[in-house]
Parts: sequence; structure tokens; C-alpha cells
Amino acid sequence: MLTGTLINAATIVIASIAGILIGSKMDDEIRRALMNVLGLPVLLIGISMGLKTENVLIPTLSIVAGTIAGELIGIERWLENLGDRVERRFGRGKFSEGFVGATLLYCVGPMAILGPIQEGLTGDISVLLAKSMLDGVASIALASALGIGVAFSSVSVLLYQGFFAILASELSRVVTESMINELTATGGLLIMGIGINLLELKKLRVGNMLPALVIAPLIVYFV
Repeated sequence: MLTGTLINAATIVIASIAGILIGSKMDDEIRRALMNVLGLPVLLIGISMGLKTENVLIPTLSIVAGTIAGELIGIERWLENLGDRVERRFGRGKFSEGFVGATLLYCVGPMAILGPIQEGLTGDISVLLAKSMLDGVASIALASALGIGVAFSSVSVLLYQGFFAILASELSRVVTESMINELTATGGLLIMGIGINLLELKKLRVGNMLPALVIAPLIVYFV
């Protein structure tokens, strides 16, 4: 149930150590190229998840309604403000800056929620494996500049994603197969949005789409 999250946390630790040892020798252009190219497998995962739908109208309605709700609530803006408050609370020391910055980067995002939910409901860790690759590249870059504090963010990832995985596992007893399929398909659209962002094709506010993950199973339940 926590396999994907454990892999994610271990990847952050290993990549952070690598970043401390050799990361400073990696050119910024290479780091950017790696992040860009990882957009391709992320996009592929999103497409494969999207094809799980039994009725394309459900993920379509979910993503539209979810985006409207997210924009009205201002989820991404709220998350950015939260990050600013946390950084001010912990100060700007090198360790705390690495720990807090990496924690926010790895925990505040759709994949950190969708990945463990997907694993908890279905046992599928593909989203978390993709997230591990992204976090690994980011950890090398961050740890080379900010040090060992980045590695300790793995504890935050373990606790945060573990919570969602356990919660989803408990809910799997009452969630139907159709609800899982439409949740997966809707999540696939969000993952595709992340892939588009990584490829720098267009900047999508994927965080504001998160309410769609609640709306999709509700549509199946009531309709």
C-alpha cells in the first residue's frame, strides 16, 4: 500500500546525496533538459490513465466543474501563500531552506495527492514512479545548492503521501469499480496537464483542477 511512497522517499534521499557529491558539476541546461524530457513519460502515463474512462463525458464534466471550483477558491494561490508562510516561519538558514523548499515542492502538487490515492485504491504506483523520477532530478539540483536539508524532506513526503494512501485504502471498501475508473481517467487529465507544463508547451494551473478528483466519483455515484 505504501510501496510507491517508500520508493519516492528513498529516491529523494539517494538523489540528494548524489546532488551533494556531484550535483554542482551538472550544468543547469542539462537539469532543465532532463525535467523537460520527463514530461513525455508523464504525458504517456496521463493518456493511459485517461483511457480508463467508461464514459468520456464524466471526466470532461469533472475537469470543467473542478477547474471552475478551483479557480473560484484560488487553490494554487492559497498553496503559494501557504508556502510563503511556512518559509517565513522556519527562517532562511541553509538546512531549513532546503528542507522547507523541498517539502513544499514535493508535497504541494497534484501528483503528491493523486499518486498515493491511486496506489491506495488500485495498487497502481505508476504515478508515484513518475513523481519519483521528477523529484530525483529536482533533489540533485536542490541538494547541490542547499545541502542535506533536502534529503530530510523525504520524511515529509512519507508522512504526507502515506496519509492519502492509507485513507484511499480504507475508502476502497466502499468505492465501486466505475468510480475508480472515472477517478483514474480524471486524474489522467491532471497528469497530462503536468506533462504539458514540464514540456513548457503552456503553463496550466493544475492545482486549481484538483476538485475534479472529488467531483468524478460523485457524478458516478449520483448518475
